[in-house]
Amino acid sequence: MTARRARIPLLALLVVALYALPYGLNSYSIHVVDIAIIFAVLAIGMGLVMGVSGQINLAQVAFFGVGAYTTAILTTHYGHGFWISAVLAIGTTAVVGLLIGVPALRVQSHYLGIVTLGLAVGFVNWVTNAHITGGADGISGIPVPPLFGIDLTDEYLYYYLEVVVFLLSLAFGVFVVRTRLGRRLRAMRDDPLAAAAVGAEIPLLRMTAFVLASLYGGLAGVLYAGLIRYVAPETFSTSAMFLLLAMVVIGGRRSLVGCVLGAVGLVLVREALVDVSTYAQLGYGLVVVATVVFAPTGLVGVPQRVMAHIRRRRRITNTAGAMRPFVPHTARDTGTAGPAVTGDPASADAPALEIVALTKRFGALTALNDVTLTVAVGEIRGIVGPNGSGKTTLFNTVSGLYRPTSGRLAAFGKEIGGTRPYRLSLSGMARTFQNLRLFSQMSVRENIQVALDRSRRHAIGAYAVWPVAVLSDERRLREDADRVLARYGLTEFADAAPQSLPYGIQRRIEIARAMATRPRLLLLDEPAAGLNGEEVGQLAEIIRSVRGLGVTVILIEHNMGLVMSLCERVTVLAAGAVIADGSPAEVAATPEVIEAYLGDSPAAEEVERTAAKALEATTTTTAATTSSEVST
Repeated sequence: MTARRARIPLLALLVVALYALPYGLNSYSIHVVDIAIIFAVLAIGMGLVMGVSGQINLAQVAFFGVGAYTTAILTTHYGHGFWISAVLAIGTTAVVGLLIGVPALRVQSHYLGIVTLGLAVGFVNWVTNAHITGGADGISGIPVPPLFGIDLTDEYLYYYLEVVVFLLSLAFGVFVVRTRLGRRLRAMRDDPLAAAAVGAEIPLLRMTAFVLASLYGGLAGVLYAGLIRYVAPETFSTSAMFLLLAMVVIGGRRSLVGCVLGAVGLVLVREALVDVSTYAQLGYGLVVVATVVFAPTGLVGVPQRVMAHIRRRRRITNTAGAMRPFVPHTARDTGTAGPAVTGDPASADAPALEIVALTKRFGALTALNDVTLTVAVGEIRGIVGPNGSGKTTLFNTVSGLYRPTSGRLAAFGKEIGGTRPYRLSLSGMARTFQNLRLFSQMSVRENIQVALDRSRRHAIGAYAVWPVAVLSDERRLREDADRVLARYGLTEFADAAPQSLPYGIQRRIEIARAMATRPRLLLLDEPAAGLNGEEVGQLAEIIRSVRGLGVTVILIEHNMGLVMSLCERVTVLAAGAVIADGSPAEVAATPEVIEAYLGDSPAAEEVERTAAKALEATTTTTAATTSSEVST
């Protein structure tokens, strides 16, 4: 709240400065500023798709051209009014953005960049040769936008129109970034697999990112057509695309404000170097390379990097405080505490997970071979085995990251084989990963908020129709996230970046994030890896408490003491096949398990004694807990 209040004077000062700016400029300078504002709007869209969403888009100038050319064609060829043509132009650009976003569902990284660049080149070739676009000569005679009798042929007055549109565009972009849609887009950028595992609809988000970029591109095109009243192919060439890319990279692609600063700054620099434009192009390239190498977060991120460097030199570490104890769940817990999906009554007696003859092959390698197991509702099942035995592959197949080669998968009586991860998450399945997959560029609280957000695709429409509802949901999500953080002892780290925290705390965050989805089935992949003895004990307490809510837990773990003390049944994998399944004591005495793990009988006897002691301790603890509950 204090930070928000501190921004109010700065925003007021910015508005005053923008209002007074034209009074100190000549006619040529105000024209340059008008062009800079148009590129700033264009850069905001580029920042949303590349920096916020992580989708490489080299077709932003094509969106710019579609908006400008559609406005020009509708006004000059068909006689429509400017503002009607502008609305149709932005709608057309959104459709084009939707079509260009389709490759993002299939390809990523530099492949997506090549595809979008090819589409941009194709657009330039089309407008250069098509009769309706005027060919290489372009289209002139675009009418002046009418606005309540204001003469917008005066570029000083047009400047104020642009400023209003720019401020609204920037405000909407920041609104998107800092609310649930923006968090999901940023989660997709940081780790699409983890984002899908907490319910983010990745295909929809990728398309949404391109549509948002196209809307800003179309809006910039409309402003350009109204300002210049002439459009030609050279304005939308590949050189303009790489200039826009330089603006975003230099300013800071992950910050919309950075994108704006980069756009305005580079337009002004380009005008200052107009007499040496050939050398200026080389200079832009060198600055981009230097920025990527020495300041990957752009100029806007330099102060933060400097402060981080100073902290390291002074050996300042995180002083937020120690991780607080976990607060066990109780029968009265509601909301984010317990499972959100109750399931179909017809499948009430179905097992939590049923795997029948599951096989997964990667080419000639068989990672899972005819795996069959059944996990009862409310059970804690252990999955153990040597490294390379197929345990994580099993989890990846169950959770939808891999498609099974053959076999049957069902959860709570419903077939799930080949189901996408986000659909499984929304239906009540959650998981953690063997290697931590937290959203590194987001705070701990935001990691939890992404998981708590169970809104579906129709909720995106609220951004255009009823933004107030989005703000109301934001308050609820923040309150729910703070409750989850308090329960898992993470309140002190709510605003910290996950990678700045100790490993044990990061493990706790991942479990809290998984539970924030309110699952019925929880898959834990080596949650005790890297934890000390005290942290392992706390982990055991968390798992028992989670099971007390009715959540079924399946645990992959190499810590045999934890497995033996927690699990009612243990399944052992070796070379992708099940070699034992039963109680911990039974599994420990199985010859195949002895051979897979140890290879000699004396060691097997030691494992058997450890299992017996762990089970005896568990039985004693359970009896004491039951007695205490009865007394209470």
